[in-house]
Amino acid sequence: MRKVIIGLLVLVGICAAAFFIFVPGYVERDMNRIDGKPLPEIRADAQALHGTLTIIDLHSDTLMWQRDVLSDRVRGQMDLPRLQDGNVALQIFSSVTKTPTDQNYDSNSADGDNITALVIGQLQPVRTWGSLLERSLYHAAKLGAAVPESDGALTRISAPAELENLLTTRGIGDARPVGAMLSIEGLHNLEGDPGNLDRLYDAGFRMAGLTHFFDNDLAGSMHGEQKGGLTVMGRDVIRRMEARGMIVDIAHLSHDGVAELLQFARRPVVSSHGGVQATCKVNRNLTDDEIRGVAATGGIIGIGYWEGAVCDTSPQAIARAMKHVRDLVGIEHVALGSDYDGAVTVRFDTAGLVHVTQALMDAGFTEDEIRAVMGGNALRVISAGLEPGSPQ
Repeated sequence: MRKVIIGLLVLVGICAAAFFIFVPGYVERDMNRIDGKPLPEIRADAQALHGTLTIIDLHSDTLMWQRDVLSDRVRGQMDLPRLQDGNVALQIFSSVTKTPTDQNYDSNSADGDNITALVIGQLQPVRTWGSLLERSLYHAAKLGAAVPESDGALTRISAPAELENLLTTRGIGDARPVGAMLSIEGLHNLEGDPGNLDRLYDAGFRMAGLTHFFDNDLAGSMHGEQKGGLTVMGRDVIRRMEARGMIVDIAHLSHDGVAELLQFARRPVVSSHGGVQATCKVNRNLTDDEIRGVAATGGIIGIGYWEGAVCDTSPQAIARAMKHVRDLVGIEHVALGSDYDGAVTVRFDTAGLVHVTQALMDAGFTEDEIRAVMGGNALRVISAGLEPGSPQ
């Protein structure tokens, strides 16, 4: 009998080990896909121009997964080798701490949570199992640990001087380090205490959206049940962010919340990832009035690459959304917002960003316009937004 019990315990241990080793990777492969549909051949002129660009992507969710940022094309849509192949100068890494069960674009309760199961399944530190704040701090530590292991290929960005140094280094010889800046997808990770914003700032976070897929203490989500505007706490946190040098992101914020924030903000805001209603009428994309409002703050709109953002996954669909923003408010308000590794299906990974460059060329964008879209606009807003002090 004793041998039977021992045998059963060994079997249970083997099954548990197999689960924790293989299941998280399977889940990620299933959720972060490349659809494999045809892509146009890249022309020499597009490749040549792409190699001279300063490229900045406003949003990826890579830190959420049990995968080393430095790993070479293990799975998903982004890692350091692919960032290098795509000629990316600066990548914004978002911290996702909670998503609703049965997640959809129209109406979600704040009661359920998919991320807790992922956190436990990936054997993250126990402190992250029940704390949204600790999940973000873990993501910051995870990125921080990757930097010294990269032999200078990956560098943290949290201040204007660090960003300037990155660009200077990239302009010397063959050095092409990739900058990494931290963002937050929904400030429910404050856990009801605005003072926790200081802990997040000290951990390196320099951009944050107020909401994700559900309403919270700061504001309503465009995918929430009530979809209300800003709360008193939300207004307080916005002012704290502007004073500290943290960029405010309106992605996922309710339409009422966006309208109020655009009137309330004293610094440029960003919509880090999404699309526009004019080319893709999905309830997460910006109306023309919202686009005008972002532009009025001096901000930028990051266009995504998945079907919910542009109603297709082709480079041409991405260019169409960008063209609409350009024609409506000017080229200086268009940017990249991939949402790579954010449980989305795309046509190409970050190594294939030259497809966006070529699509913009084919759509009639000038070289200066392409430089602005691919990174110049984001560089302007981020450089100014990282400066602490009284909001302008």
